[in-house]
Amino acid sequence: MNLILLNPNDLTDDGHVCITDPRRLTHLRDVHRSSPGDLLTVGVQGGNMGKALLKELTAERAYFQVESLNEPPPAPLPVHLVLALPRPRMLARTLEHVTALGVKEITLLHTKRVEKSYWQSPELRPDKIYQHLILGLEQARDTQLPSVILSKGFRPFLQQQLPALLNQRRGLVAHPGMANACPRGISDPTLLLVGPEGGFIAWEVEQLMLAGCEGMHLGPRILRVETAVTALLSRLF
Repeated sequence: MNLILLNPNDLTDDGHVCITDPRRLTHLRDVHRSSPGDLLTVGVQGGNMGKALLKELTAERAYFQVESLNEPPPAPLPVHLVLALPRPRMLARTLEHVTALGVKEITLLHTKRVEKSYWQSPELRPDKIYQHLILGLEQARDTQLPSVILSKGFRPFLQQQLPALLNQRRGLVAHPGMANACPRGISDPTLLLVGPEGGFIAWEVEQLMLAGCEGMHLGPRILRVETAVTALLSRLF
């Protein structure tokens, strides 16, 4: 936790901060080894970052005096990530990684090679998704929560969502065996589509190309989804 991320409800009327949830309290005590008098980096969800002076730390609460909140969060990546729903454990890690890298728009998509049972996973509960996004923000010192959309049908996505997503965005489909290598250092608003383990099926790739997307690859190695997504974002932006 490189940032103590504050919910607006943590702020008191007199400009102080009171944290009572066990996870953050445990982290302050056992990882930061904080004690009263420490000046720590804080940020308000959806707002700025700054410094706060720890005044009190007990098993029940941490009490801070805010010193400043005038530092904006880092700029987001200009990308909407469309990710074929991965296995639940991989989903958790991937959400944290892409949030830490600055992705602010995420669509989780059903494709032919996605197991239908994945959509029943507890990891897709709103509270679990929120938890992973928060961990990514804390890691990267960011305050802006991404949005996450669940799209459980490929055809409805193709017909109803994709045209709007491609409006004023460059569509890039990451898939092994495509003719062109992944571009480097782009700044255009981008729609990045990443398939499941095993990739998109040929029909899905064909339909995405017909819709106006471009195909690309990361080389001859076949990577796990969480590795591929991190590599793609790092190379593209």
